[in-house]
Amino acid sequence: MMRVYELAKELDKPTGAFRALVKKELSLEFPSHMSAIEDADVERIRSLFAEKKKAPSKKDTTSDAKKEAVVSREGAKKDSKKDSKKEAKKDKRHGQREEEEKPAHKPHSDKKKKDKQHVPARVMEAEQKKEESASPRRKRKKMPKKERDVVQNVDTSEEVDSIIEIPAEITVGDFAKAIHKNSMEIITELIKMGIMAGLNESITFETASKVAEKFDVLITEPEASDVDEIFEPLNIQDSPDQLKSRPPVVTVMGHVDHGKTSLLDAIRKTAVTRDEAGGITQHIGASVAMVEGKPITFIDTPGHEAFTQMRSRGAQTTDIVILVVAADDGVMPQTIEAINHSKAAKVPIIVAINKMDRPGVDPNRVMTELAEQGLVAEEWGGDVVMIPLSAKTGDGIDDLLQMVVMVAEVEELKANPHRAAVGVVLESQIERGRGATASVLVQNGTLYDKDYVVSGQVSGHIRSMFDSHGKKVHKAGPSTPVKITGLSDLPEAGDAIYAVADEKVARSYAEKVAQRNRNERLNKTTHISLDDLHMQISEEGLKELNLIVKTDVKGTIDALAGSLAKLGNQEVKVNIIHGAVGGISESDVMLAVASNAIIIGFNVRPNQGAIRQAERDEIDIRTYRVIYDAIEDIEQAIKGMLSPTIKEEVLGRCEIRETFKVPNIGTVAGIYVTSGKIVRNAGVRLLRNDVVIHEGTISSLRRFKDDVKEIATGFEGGLGIERYNDVKVGDMVECFHEVEVPAE
Repeated sequence: MMRVYELAKELDKPTGAFRALVKKELSLEFPSHMSAIEDADVERIRSLFAEKKKAPSKKDTTSDAKKEAVVSREGAKKDSKKDSKKEAKKDKRHGQREEEEKPAHKPHSDKKKKDKQHVPARVMEAEQKKEESASPRRKRKKMPKKERDVVQNVDTSEEVDSIIEIPAEITVGDFAKAIHKNSMEIITELIKMGIMAGLNESITFETASKVAEKFDVLITEPEASDVDEIFEPLNIQDSPDQLKSRPPVVTVMGHVDHGKTSLLDAIRKTAVTRDEAGGITQHIGASVAMVEGKPITFIDTPGHEAFTQMRSRGAQTTDIVILVVAADDGVMPQTIEAINHSKAAKVPIIVAINKMDRPGVDPNRVMTELAEQGLVAEEWGGDVVMIPLSAKTGDGIDDLLQMVVMVAEVEELKANPHRAAVGVVLESQIERGRGATASVLVQNGTLYDKDYVVSGQVSGHIRSMFDSHGKKVHKAGPSTPVKITGLSDLPEAGDAIYAVADEKVARSYAEKVAQRNRNERLNKTTHISLDDLHMQISEEGLKELNLIVKTDVKGTIDALAGSLAKLGNQEVKVNIIHGAVGGISESDVMLAVASNAIIIGFNVRPNQGAIRQAERDEIDIRTYRVIYDAIEDIEQAIKGMLSPTIKEEVLGRCEIRETFKVPNIGTVAGIYVTSGKIVRNAGVRLLRNDVVIHEGTISSLRRFKDDVKEIATGFEGGLGIERYNDVKVGDMVECFHEVEVPAE
C-alpha cells in the first residue's frame, strides 16, 4: 500500500495532475495527496504510465513534421541558389545578347543583382544600409506555395498527455496560451456562456474548466494550495539510526483558579533547589526546568484557547499535558474544555490534583468527576496518571516531575539533531531596536544563528538568537525554545518554521504560501450550517455532523445530547464533541472552527466576542428556548426538510448600571447601550453571565424625562421590562425582533 504523493513522486508527476489523470483513465478517485492506494491499484497505475511512455505521442510526430518542413524549405533554398549561380555563369558567357533575350518571368532578384553591377560603390553602400534598417517584415522573402502548405498542415497544438495546471484566477490571454488555443476562440466560447471578458480580464477556475471542456482539455488547480505539500520537500524522513532522545515539551492547562501559576512557581523553586543552573524564566513564552539532570520544556501558553488555536493550525507543539484540578473545587467547565482539547490533539494527560493542603478535601471525589469525563485513574484500572500535590507546600511536586520523565520515556520522544531545523512559532512581536522577533520551539534538527528560515509567507535571515534565560546562543537543538530576530514580517503563532539553504529558497517558499493564501481567499471554504446540511450530505458525502452543546443547567446537556445522538441515519452520524454549562464563548467558536462543528445553545446566549468571531469564521450558532425545537431543526436538516420561515435579528445590547424602584410601576433599570440600539416595542432578554434569566417585552423606554422610540449606541436611558422586576446591576439586556424570511 502506498500514499498518493509517494506514487506520484515515483512516476515523476505532479500530485494534482496524477490524481486527475488516474481519475480520467482508470476511474480511481483519491480525495487528497495523503490517500492510500491499494497494491492492486498501484500495479494498474504503473502499467498505465508504462504504456504511455512506450506509445509515441502526437507531440513527437508534430516535431518530426516541423523538421521535414524545415528540411524541405532548406532544400528549396539550396536549389534556388544553384539555379541562380548557373544563370550568372550563363550571363557572363552570352553577354549582351542574353540580356536582350531575357524572358519576362526572370526573377526580380536577378534583375536587381545585375543592375547593381553598374551602380557606383558609394550608392550601393547607401542602399545596403537602407535595406538593413528596414523592418524585418519587408526583408522577409515569400515562401514558395508548396513549402507554405507543408508548414500550414503541421498541427501546432500539443496533445494533452498530462493535466494542465492553472491558478484559481487567470487572464483570458494566459489561459489561451496554457491550453494552446487561439484567444479569439476562448473569447467566443465565453460569449456563448454569457461572459463578456477581454484578453486581459480574469476568469475563475470554474469558468476556465467549462471552456476547457469545449476543447477536450483537462485542467486542474495547482496542488500547492495545500501548505503541507508546499513544504513537503523540507519534511525529510529521518532514518531510525539518526534519531536521538529529546526532552519532553509540557503544557499546563486547567481552570484559572486551580493553582496553575502556583504549580509552575513550585516547579521552578524545586528545580532551582536541585540544580542552581536550572529554573523557569518568562522571557520568550517558554521555560526550561532541570529534573535529575534532564531538561523539561514548559510552554507558557497554558490557556485552552491558545491551545485550540494552535491545534486548528495543525501544530502539535505539546508532548504531554498536565491538567491541574483543585481538590476543593473539582471539575469545572474550563477543566472539561481542556480535557476535550487535549483528547482532540491526541496528547497524553497527567492530572495534578492540587490544593491537597486544604482541610477536608477528598481526591476520590475529583477522580470520580474525571472518570465521568473519560479520564480513569490507574488506581481504578485506567491509564491516566493522577498525582495529589500541593503547590503551596511543595508536596507531590517531585512525584509529578518524575512521572513526566517516565511518561516521556514511554512515549520514546526522539529527534535527529544533525539535520536542518524544523520547529513551530509560539508567538511573535515587534520589539524596539530588534524589529520582528519570534519565539520558536525547535522540534527537530538544530537551528543555528545566521540560518535562513521560512515560516508561512514570512522569510528571513537570523541575525541573533536568545535562549530561555535571555542569553545569546549560536545553536538550539530539539525541544529547545529560542527567540530569533531578522524576519521580514511577523509569522503566525502555530505556523511551522524551517531552516533552508539560502535566501532564494526561503523567498521561493514564502511566495508559494502567499499565492496559496490568495487562492484560499478567492475560494473561501464555508463552514457547515443547518440550512445547507442536506445539500452537503448529497453532494460531498458528509458522514459526520459535529455539535457543540451549551446549556444553562447540566441536566439539560445529558437530555439534549442523548436525543441529538439518536438522530443519525445511514448517511450521517451525529457527534456531540463538547457539552458544558454556561454561555457561548470565543473558546467554543475556536473549537467549532477546528472541528467544523455547529454550536447549539439552550437557554444561553453568545457573548459579543463570540458573536464577532463566529461572523468572521462563518460558524453557525443556533439558540433555543425549547428543547424539542433544537431536536426538530437538526432532524429536518438531516432529512433536507429545513425551511426557515422566521429569523431572529438582534438589534442591540445594553448594560444595567443602576436600578430604581418606582411606585405603582415597579423596578426601572438605568441602562447604557453598548452595541446596536434598544427599540421600544421589541423583544428583550435579560442575561446574567450570558445565561437567559427572562424573556419579555419593553414596557417603557425613556431618555431623561421623555419617552423615546429607541436609544442608540453610547447613550444612556431608562428601561422597564413588562411584568418583571428582578433586574440587577451588571445584567445585560439583549433587544431583538423576529423577521419573516420567505421559504426557498
